[in-house]
Amino acid sequence: MHVNARFWDRLAPRYARMQLRDPEAYEKKLAMTRAWLGPEAQVFEFGCGTGTTALKHAPHAGHVTAIDCAPAMIGIARQKAAEAGIGNVAFRVGDLADMPDSPAAFDMVMAHNVLHLLPDRAEALARVHRMLKPGGVFVSSTACAAGAPRLFRWVIAAGYALRLLPLFNPLTADALRAEIAATGLGIVEDWRPEGGRVPVLFLIAQKPG
Repeated sequence: MHVNARFWDRLAPRYARMQLRDPEAYEKKLAMTRAWLGPEAQVFEFGCGTGTTALKHAPHAGHVTAIDCAPAMIGIARQKAAEAGIGNVAFRVGDLADMPDSPAAFDMVMAHNVLHLLPDRAEALARVHRMLKPGGVFVSSTACAAGAPRLFRWVIAAGYALRLLPLFNPLTADALRAEIAATGLGIVEDWRPEGGRVPVLFLIAQKPG
């Protein structure tokens, strides 16, 4: 199992109990996303964690496929789906890099709190572009830790060096915008919630139709 998967497996029970730090910002992100959904929408999410966001959007979509590298996270997500009686979400253990290409298969691809954790973000974004149908959208919310306090950046770097924490790339908002635009996706929504120790960038980018 990949070191990141081991880390998130250990964290899964605690992660599932964590309260939202900014419920108002989270609800705004949900609303902005739903504006792009419809009853036939095919949605894919990678790095889905315990499935909260996938399950929030499922009633507004045709079908949601959601993956995470940590089996414990997926186990909790499946349990939550069963308890809520939501049947149009498929939770699977997997990593985006290991998934077969699915050209033009999805109306929406989501990546929340995951782009800054990827070892090869350029390849992941290129794959997202291929997965989207013409006119489809990529929805992401990403920690841009280059703007975080120096102590926070030192702790995450030291934790990764000691193999205690997963990779955490200290991105800037401008760099992330440029990387997404370089794939050919056009940014149509750009929002940065106020407050928080680590700046967050919420983007919706559309594939030309």
